[in-house]
Amino acid sequence: MKISANHGLSSIHPVTPSLTRLVLTFLSLLAVLILTACPVPVTPDPPPAKTPDVCFDALNVNCDQFAEAYLKASNTGPDDEFGYSVSLSGDTLAVGASLEDSNATGVNGSQSDNSARDSGAVYIFTRSGTTWSQQAYLKASNTGAGDAFGSSVSLSGDTLAVGAYWEDSIGKGVNGSQRDSTLTIGSGAVYIFTRSGTTWSQQAYLKSSNSGAGDAFGSSVLLSGDTLAVGASSEDSNATGVNGSQSDNSARGSGAVYIFTRSGTTWSQQAYLKASNTGAGDAFGSSVSLSGDTLAVGAYWEDSIGTGVNGSQSDNSARDSGAVYVFTRSGTTWSQQAYLKASNTGAGDAFGSSVSLSGDTLAVGARREGSSATGVNGSQSDNSTTRSGAVYIFTRSGRTWSQQAYLKASNTGWGDRFGYSVSLSGDTLAVGAYYESSSATGVNGSQSDNSTSWSGAVYVFTRSGRTWSQQAYLKASNTGKYDAFGYSVSLSEDTLAVGARGEDSSATGVNGNQNDNSAGTSGAVYVRRIAP
Repeated sequence: MKISANHGLSSIHPVTPSLTRLVLTFLSLLAVLILTACPVPVTPDPPPAKTPDVCFDALNVNCDQFAEAYLKASNTGPDDEFGYSVSLSGDTLAVGASLEDSNATGVNGSQSDNSARDSGAVYIFTRSGTTWSQQAYLKASNTGAGDAFGSSVSLSGDTLAVGAYWEDSIGKGVNGSQRDSTLTIGSGAVYIFTRSGTTWSQQAYLKSSNSGAGDAFGSSVLLSGDTLAVGASSEDSNATGVNGSQSDNSARGSGAVYIFTRSGTTWSQQAYLKASNTGAGDAFGSSVSLSGDTLAVGAYWEDSIGTGVNGSQSDNSARDSGAVYVFTRSGTTWSQQAYLKASNTGAGDAFGSSVSLSGDTLAVGARREGSSATGVNGSQSDNSTTRSGAVYIFTRSGRTWSQQAYLKASNTGWGDRFGYSVSLSGDTLAVGAYYESSSATGVNGSQSDNSTSWSGAVYVFTRSGRTWSQQAYLKASNTGKYDAFGYSVSLSEDTLAVGARGEDSSATGVNGNQNDNSAGTSGAVYVRRIAP
């Protein structure tokens, strides 16, 4: 029997190509009908991970809004120390450069002749929206080498007070002689400027009523409306209290504070204030802060061993521990309301290095306090971290003051000088520690690498009820060795200005290049938005 080559498959008829296409078309249509009637659920792709915004988490403002401006002088020069002092009022900022060298006088003079070494200058910046620009360049009406014009500044609306604590004239009182004398070297002066529209002019030239060589009148200034407090931290009289005799200069370097008031455009001295326990070398007036009719005065070299509020002033065995005196005004009469010491008074702590008063709350810096505590209300007993610094918060109820909090840095370190500068606005406090040394930049960076010596830092604290907590740890955007970021601070509502007098860039103006550090110690100021 012959076997077929089809191996038994010869009975199966082959399928034509046209029939194949017909079957496939039918199956495709059937699949579409099934999927349409019973759609298969599709799992969406997960959303991309949100990048954390450390600025928003800490300060409730996005990082692109936080770093609002990086300011330099219009005539940046080595060793000018732009940012030595800062004062912010709304959308206007005054910046002192106490070692600037031009020989210009008055407003917007020539910046090109640097023959008046360390005469000093002040720069006015204004903000429109989020954009800052320089509005004015101010010099003294009697510019002199070494005067340090801009060593202190205080801005209130359209009025600015500028201290030149090493000015040398023989004048006394208001608008006196500006002629220099070797007998009045370092007596000091204060200059009042006012703004009309966008134009600044000098309104008054102030000297103390007992101007003397080395008094350093203008070492601190605080302007509030039509009242001005001026510290002369090296004044020598042995008077005590209010309007005492100025004739006996046997308490060398005890210090004094002078109150001036304005009526219309005329300034006059209202009071002459001394400590209730005047002592040689106490430096009463080294810091001042004025809020309404209340004045706080720091005397950071005061020596008593007292603690707390209104303690004993008679035992001076805690040398250079420091004190703060609170004065109040009724009508035109000033009187001392309180004598404040730290809760852990220690020799050399310099309590009163800085003061900032806002309503019934007072912040006091003690830049040389030495405890190793961190954060809020830590232990004050271990003084192994020399000159780390501390800040003390006091509050007033009626006429009675009490300590509310004891603040330390989150990264307390030897020699950091936390509390060298303070600025209080409502329930927010900025604290400068200009010798802090971490290499971090921006907001809440790592605090563990201390390889950038004396770069400086600022700490922001907030209060809820009676409880304080640290909100943010701020560094410069271009952290560098010896920049001293936090040497000066000024807080106005939602904006913080930070001076770094040792910063080195050669940039000029607003938001220039931060990378060329060829202008050593020229200084810079950083404007930060810290809340919406």
